[in-house]
Amino acid sequence: MTHKKQLSLLNKADEACEVLKKHLKQGNIVRLISHNDADGLSAAGVVANTITQEGGQYHLTIVPRLKESFIQKLARDKYQLFFFCDMGSAYVETISRIKGEVIIADHHQPSDFEATPNITHVNPHLFGVNGSKEVSASGVAYLCMRGMEKQSLAGLALAGAFGDMQYYDGFTGPNKLILEEGLEAGSVEIHQDLKIASKAEEPIYKALAYTFQPILPGITGDLEGSMAFLEKMGLSYGIKFTDLGNEERDILKEELIRLNPEIFGDVYSNPHERPSLKNIEDLSRVLDACGKNKKYGLGMGICLGEKNDALEVALDLQRKYRENLVKGLDWIRREGSMVLENIQYLYTEDKLRKSILGTISSIALSMETLDPEKPLLALARMDNMVKISGRTTREMISRGVDLGKSLDDASKSFGGTGGGHDIAAGAMIPYKEMDNFLSLVDEITSYQLEK
Repeated sequence: MTHKKQLSLLNKADEACEVLKKHLKQGNIVRLISHNDADGLSAAGVVANTITQEGGQYHLTIVPRLKESFIQKLARDKYQLFFFCDMGSAYVETISRIKGEVIIADHHQPSDFEATPNITHVNPHLFGVNGSKEVSASGVAYLCMRGMEKQSLAGLALAGAFGDMQYYDGFTGPNKLILEEGLEAGSVEIHQDLKIASKAEEPIYKALAYTFQPILPGITGDLEGSMAFLEKMGLSYGIKFTDLGNEERDILKEELIRLNPEIFGDVYSNPHERPSLKNIEDLSRVLDACGKNKKYGLGMGICLGEKNDALEVALDLQRKYRENLVKGLDWIRREGSMVLENIQYLYTEDKLRKSILGTISSIALSMETLDPEKPLLALARMDNMVKISGRTTREMISRGVDLGKSLDDASKSFGGTGGGHDIAAGAMIPYKEMDNFLSLVDEITSYQLEK
């Protein structure tokens, strides 16, 4: 990515900032719509915090996916400004029918339809910046707020980047810019430490088993494996990491680094956050749990720093969510995947698994429980439709795989919808077309790998 491309993106984000400032000055209520994952909640949090700090008001709706019928309903509303986060780029044509002004802060692949004059479309892909690894929706939202000096929100913006797995041995592109601004403003700090999930809240054996990034072989997703690992070193697995003595911590650190050197490195924190959420990756995980469990108000309460019991409720929700992830990974270990020539897939009608299918798919590929050299489609039946979550690896992207394109093209062939990023994408198709859809994605993937 060149400096010129990033500058073009920043200029468009500044345009969005001016539009927002104009409507706040006029006292207009902002109609805010965002996605329900960690990135979408973080993006909505960045915008909502800004509006509140500037003395404005907003009406927020969090949705799992954008539907044309929902946009048509919005078009009948009387708001003067509509602000879409983490969605909208694929629906610019439908959104253009909205009579008020519109800001789209998204990082998914945009449609070919050119935005009408009432739409300020801020998307990295439009400027040659990679939206799947260089900036997430919360980052794009942050860029749109920069003109109002909101560096205090840099940590929240990076939570979305972690949620969309954009941290890979450091941040690049606009994410790096956001990090640098946060460091300068004191809203983000970096220190070297073990990257163990929720180590101040959970017993050490659970904290290790719940560490899905980076993967700890034989421990990640395996509570019994985690206990056995700690017992072998003579460490008590029932206490928290923070209760270990210095010598015990050193022993644990040495053994974990032997398993995966990536477990020790830069840890990003927000010094002004509550202790349980100081670690920005932990914040991202809590928001993900809120989103996956449809507790959107709870997630937004966390983003907005509400001082009620929201945090305890959210942490309890996260514990249950992680337990479900472990159960889901056990299911994948037992059942494996169905394998085609170029792709593999999972299928479930189980209510619990449906809500975590995309997440456990990503983890299973990272753990190499499933073949990382075959893109994975996770299919969940929803009455007469099937919801698809596609996941692959950076290695397969480098070899030509683009799930966003393949799911978009294949779903349209069967009266469905789809799209997303090269590494992670989604689709909805009629159930009766499932086998045909899988065959077509397999064929498209073959073509991508041969190019």
